[in-house]
Amino acid sequence: MAYIDFVFKVSSLTLFFIIGTTSRPTTVPKVFNVRRYGAKGDGKTDNTKAFTNTWKDACTWDGPSKMYIPNGRFYLGGVSFVGPCTSKISFVIDGTLLAPPNNNDIKKDTWINFGYIDYLTVSGSGTIDGQGKESWLLNDCQKNTNCPKLAINMGFDFVNKSRMEGITSLNSKAGHFNFFSVDHFNITRVNITTPGHSPNTDGIKIALSSNIQISNTHISTGDDCIAMLSGNTNFDIYNVTCGPGHGISVGSLGKDKNEKNINGLTVRDTIFTGTSDGIRIKTWESSASTIAISNLVYKNLQMIDVGAPINIDQKYCPYPSCQKLGDSHIQIQNVTLKNIWGTSRDKVAVKFQCSKSFPCKNVHSSDINLKHNGVDGPAITLCENIKGSATGKMIPPHCLN
Repeated sequence: MAYIDFVFKVSSLTLFFIIGTTSRPTTVPKVFNVRRYGAKGDGKTDNTKAFTNTWKDACTWDGPSKMYIPNGRFYLGGVSFVGPCTSKISFVIDGTLLAPPNNNDIKKDTWINFGYIDYLTVSGSGTIDGQGKESWLLNDCQKNTNCPKLAINMGFDFVNKSRMEGITSLNSKAGHFNFFSVDHFNITRVNITTPGHSPNTDGIKIALSSNIQISNTHISTGDDCIAMLSGNTNFDIYNVTCGPGHGISVGSLGKDKNEKNINGLTVRDTIFTGTSDGIRIKTWESSASTIAISNLVYKNLQMIDVGAPINIDQKYCPYPSCQKLGDSHIQIQNVTLKNIWGTSRDKVAVKFQCSKSFPCKNVHSSDINLKHNGVDGPAITLCENIKGSATGKMIPPHCLN
C-alpha cells in the first residue's frame, strides 16, 4: 500500500512538472531572417519583395518576433511595413540598407516607413544609407516652388509604445527620421550623419506626437538636428550632440491654419558644435494659425562656435518671396533658460525677437555665459516684445523685465 502511494505521488509530481514546463509562455522571439526569404546582400539585387514577405510572416506570428537583417549590403526600394502586428516585433539591422540613388526609383515620400504598430523596436549595429548625394543637387526649394519632393530615410506613423536604438542613418535625400502621431517613443544611441551642406536633411522631425524621449544621440546634418512641429507634447531631450546643423528647433510654425499647440519640452545636457543656431523657436511672420508654445525648459547646454546660441525668431521668413502682412499670432510663454554657456559667432548671442501682437511672456533666464570674440566687440542681447526675468551671472547683459 505504501509502495502504491509513493508511485502515485511521484507520477503526479512528474505530470505536474511536464505540464508546468510546457505551458509556460516563451519570451524568446521567433527570428525571421531576410536571407531565408531570398534577400541578397550583394548591394545590387532589389530586395523589396523579400523584405515585404519577411515582414508579413513576422508581423502575423503568434508571439514575439524579430525580423533580422544580417551583415551585407541590401539594396531596397521604397517599402512600407504596416501593422497592426499580432505581438511585440523587432526590426533588427546589422547590415547596411541601400536606397536607390535616383529618388524617382523610390516612388514614395519615405524610403522605409512603419505604420500602425504598437511595441515595435528598431535596433542593431547597422546602417540605413539614403545615398542622397545625387539628390541634393535637385533641392532648390528656396527659389523653386515646384522643386521635387525627396524621400525621407525612415518614417513612423501611428506607432506607439516603441523605441529605436543603435542604428546609423547616413546621407538621407531629405530628412533622416520623420515621426507623425506617435506616442511613447524612446530614441537612444542613434547616429545621424549628412554633410553640413546637404539641404533640408533634418535629423529628427516630429509632429502631433507625445511622450517622446531622445537621448545619447549624435546628429550632424544640413538642417535642424531636431525639429518639433505642430501638436507635440511632453518631450525630453538629453545627452545629444548636435553639429553641424541648424540646432534644435521648435517650428517653424504659423504657415498653416490648422496647426496645434506645443506644450512641454525639455532640452538638457546637450552640446552644440558649429551649428547656425543652438536652441531656436521660429514662427512665421504673418502667421495663419493662432496657437501657443508653452512650458519649455532649456538647461545645461554648451555652445561651441554657434552662430546664434539662443534664438526666438517670430519674424521667420526663410524665402525672400514670403509676404509680411502683420505680426505672428503665436503665443510663446513659460520658457526657462538655465546654465547655458560657450561661444557665439554672432555678436547677437541672445535674440528675443517676439511678436508685437502676442509678446513672449514668463521667459526666465539664469546663469547665461555666452562670449563673442569677434572684432566687433563683446556679445549682446536683442529684446523685442518680451516679458520675463533674469538671475545669476548674465553674459551678455540681459534685457528682461
